[in-house]
Amino acid sequence: MLEEYLIISARTLFLYFVILFVFRLMGKREIGELSILDLVVSIMIAEMAVVAIENTKDPLLHTIYPMIILMVIQIGLAYLSLKSQKLRDIIDGKPTVIIDKGKIDEHEMRKQRYNLDDLLLQLREKDIRNVADVEFAILEPSGKLSVFQKDKTKPQSETFDFEWPVILDGIVQEEQLERLNKTNLWLRQQLRKLGYKEIKKISYCTYNNNNDTFYIDIKDEKK
Repeated sequence: MLEEYLIISARTLFLYFVILFVFRLMGKREIGELSILDLVVSIMIAEMAVVAIENTKDPLLHTIYPMIILMVIQIGLAYLSLKSQKLRDIIDGKPTVIIDKGKIDEHEMRKQRYNLDDLLLQLREKDIRNVADVEFAILEPSGKLSVFQKDKTKPQSETFDFEWPVILDGIVQEEQLERLNKTNLWLRQQLRKLGYKEIKKISYCTYNNNNDTFYIDIKDEKK
């Protein structure tokens, strides 16, 4: 009996450090911001560890090997997603505008299977009682709701001050341009005026429609 408990303790400690090592290699991410892929991998690894601890007669290699496979898949997909926005959207999902200028977008809510009770609950958690006070509410891929309230000190005619991401990883964000009532051609013309001729070289670009300014970050640019 004592020998069995010692084996279980040893396997538990060993797997603890193996799992810690695996998750360190897979990268840092907050628990509340795990993607579906991260969550699936976490659940599978946890289940494997539990089975390995309970089944002391099964060689640990039978558990460590599939863990390594999952780690390689996770790291490989994470690397590919850095290179491809489409793959990143498939794996992590895309942010969705749920409230636009005080108006709830029911169509997007249905697409995300996100009901009104969830929306009102998350608004109340941010001390917002009236949907009309919200300029934009964005449902993040993690399920978190990012809320931008209207600035009541500014005139109604003045546009909302927000940094709109118009280029990500060298790809023009057509949806954002459409929301701004701008075109791809307009964006390219503005960037050329600023001395940026190749979109693909731009890692990140935002446009502030309130003061008509751009923030531009070039890929692999050193200070």
